Amino acid sequence: MDIEVPSTFDERDWARPVDGGPVRFAVIGLGWFGPDVAIPAIEESDYCVTTTVVSGDREKAERVADEKGVDHALTYDDYADGEAADAYDAVYVVTPNGLHLPHVETAADLGKDVLCEKPLEATAERARKCVEVCEEAGVDLMTAYRMQTTNSIRWVRDLVQDGVIGDPVHTRGAFSYNLIAAGEDMDQWRLNPDLAGGGPLMDLGVYPLNTSRFVLDEDPTAVHASTVEGPSEFDGLEQYCAFTMEFPSGVVAECDTGYQVAGDNYFEVGGTHGRIRVDVPFNVDADRKITIRGSGEETVVEPDEPSEMVEEFDYFATGVLTDMDIAPDGEHGLFDMRLTEAIYESGENGGLVDL
Repeated sequence: MDIEVPSTFDERDWARPVDGGPVRFAVIGLGWFGPDVAIPAIEESDYCVTTTVVSGDREKAERVADEKGVDHALTYDDYADGEAADAYDAVYVVTPNGLHLPHVETAADLGKDVLCEKPLEATAERARKCVEVCEEAGVDLMTAYRMQTTNSIRWVRDLVQDGVIGDPVHTRGAFSYNLIAAGEDMDQWRLNPDLAGGGPLMDLGVYPLNTSRFVLDEDPTAVHASTVEGPSEFDGLEQYCAFTMEFPSGVVAECDTGYQVAGDNYFEVGGTHGRIRVDVPFNVDADRKITIRGSGEETVVEPDEPSEMVEEFDYFATGVLTDMDIAPDGEHGLFDMRLTEAIYESGENGGLVDL
């Protein structure tokens, strides 16, 4: 098996000359991920800067702004009223899923480009509205699937597309976390149906789901699923979900996810002449291991790569500042919402659901 392994994984295959900038961000939503992951990544990026933070709690917004050296601290109402709108060019929406739409609508009204966390919303209908308002306003909308900007995952996609393992036959992936065993607070938005839109499928399962789409470079046409309802603390949401997706080429993706099962975190592509497995692909800045097998040979790669959050923000900014098309866009995120709703439908009726 002839595989060219990069000496480093810091090359940006999407890079191009960028004039102007930086893109000034308003970070909307100040749970742990915004202050602890996103804002430091923006600070480390080449083409971005945080100028505004937005929270439902004024005291929290002011505290984070002070800690991070950010000029403007707004409440959600301040933001909706257009306060300090001249201070930022784009918004990063990292609130609970069911709160994305109003923040995206405000951004569109203000003419600001949008990087919105996955999944795009809590329902496909609300996700569709996110897409429509951005299209009508002529602003960019990117769904924040950071795996698609992760250098090692982009390399895996190139290997698959170049036929290194032959023709793809299947993908397999899992992302699970036992939040009960971890002692998590059960009174959280991820277990609120209105805010989350679903259980672990919406939070974790979308990672192998979307990575399958990305690596195969095609969209499924049908899904079949089994779901297991959680205990009372899950408020009617599933605690476990296993699903398959059928692709036009004949490839089948097999994925599972759960909130009350031992943690799992891997992605694999099997082909006619070999297979590629990525261990721990879905955690932020994880120490990934890529194993490529074929023709009796095995290649193991442990990539040293830059933060995918930094890559994601600079990728988005490059699209905003140049003529580069941004992907995954809003339509891409909307398709995933249609997929998750089809998976839940199949889990209820036990049958195959065509898309």
